[in-house]
Amino acid sequence: MNAVLKRQDPPPANLGECMKLTLDRYFTDLDGQPCGDLYALVMQQVEKPLLEFVLNHTGGNQTKAAQHLGINRATLRKRLREYNLL
Repeated sequence: MNAVLKRQDPPPANLGECMKLTLDRYFTDLDGQPCGDLYALVMQQVEKPLLEFVLNHTGGNQTKAAQHLGINRATLRKRLREYNLL
């Protein structure tokens, strides 16, 4: 049975469950077609909104954002450049 979330289903308990449901739907939509570079696709789809959210939460303070993310500020700035968020 397909694990796609139905309206009557409870919301996913955590991000991992949400990811499983999303990937299940993605593969269902592919309908047997091959997918390539799934890791990069998932990371891009997750990382950019994460960075945007944390930066907004910290009022644009990159030092605080890096601390929240558990990465150093140089890594954060590199990622921000990659996603054109600077």
